[in-house]
Amino acid sequence: MTPALEAHLRRRRDSGRPLLLPYVTAGVTGDWPDVVRAYADAGADAIEIGFPFSDPMLDGTTIQEASDRALSAGATPRGILAELARLDAAVPLVAMTYTNLVEQRGPRRFCAALRESGLRGLIVPDSPLEEVGDLEKAAAEEDLDLVLLAAPSSSAARLREIGRRSRGFVYAVTHMGTTGERERLPGGAQRLAGELKGLTDRPVLLGFGISTPDQAAALAPCADGVVVASALMRRLLDGAAPAELGEYVASIRNALDRGA
Repeated sequence: MTPALEAHLRRRRDSGRPLLLPYVTAGVTGDWPDVVRAYADAGADAIEIGFPFSDPMLDGTTIQEASDRALSAGATPRGILAELARLDAAVPLVAMTYTNLVEQRGPRRFCAALRESGLRGLIVPDSPLEEVGDLEKAAAEEDLDLVLLAAPSSSAARLREIGRRSRGFVYAVTHMGTTGERERLPGGAQRLAGELKGLTDRPVLLGFGISTPDQAAALAPCADGVVVASALMRRLLDGAAPAELGEYVASIRNALDRGA
C-alpha cells in the first residue's frame, strides 16, 4: 500500500526535498498507467490523476483536449478506478475531478471507491469552501486527504481557514484563471505561497502555469514544491511516450534539487 499523502509529503519536505507533483489525465492514451510509473521512477513525490470531464471549469485548452481525447476513447470513472486498483506507483496518487462526478455517486460512495482503488488524496476545484462540508466528512471517513485550493484573491482569514481544513497539502494557484502553460508567472504567486506558509504547517504547493524546470526551480523556494500539468499533457498530446514524459519530469526534479 502506498503511504498516506500528507505524512509522506511532510517527511520529504522536512528532509529538505522540494516537492514535485506531476499530472496525467487518466485514459488519455492506452498506456497512461505507464506514464504514472514513469513519473514515479523520475522522482515525483506524488502524482495527480485527472478524471476526464466534459465541462471543466479550471482546465485550460491543453487539459481540455486531453479530457476530450480520453472521453472519446471511452474513459469512465469506473474503468479508471479499475486500472488504478491494478497500479502500484510507490508514491501517493491524488484524484483531480469535478463536483458533478462526485455527486453522481454521492460523496460517501465516491470517496470509498477512490480509497478502494488505492488513491490517497482528492482535489475538487469547483467545490467552494462554503459547500465542501459533506465531501470533507466523507473523505475523512475514508482516510482520503481532501486538498483545498487557495487563490491569490483570497483574504488572510480565508487563507487561514483553507490552511486549517485542507489535508495532504494546500494547492496554491499562481493566478486567477484556468490552467495552461505560461512563459512568465505572476509575481503574486510568491506572495501567496509565503502568506500560506505563515498560516499553516501543511505543505504548500504552487500550480497553474508552471511549465519548465527553470520556472519550477524559481518558485519552489517560495513554497514547498510545485504541481506541473499542462506542460506534460502538451507533450503527451504531441506524441511523447511515457519514457519521454518521465525524462521531462526528471529534468524538473533535477532543477528543483539543484536549487534546494
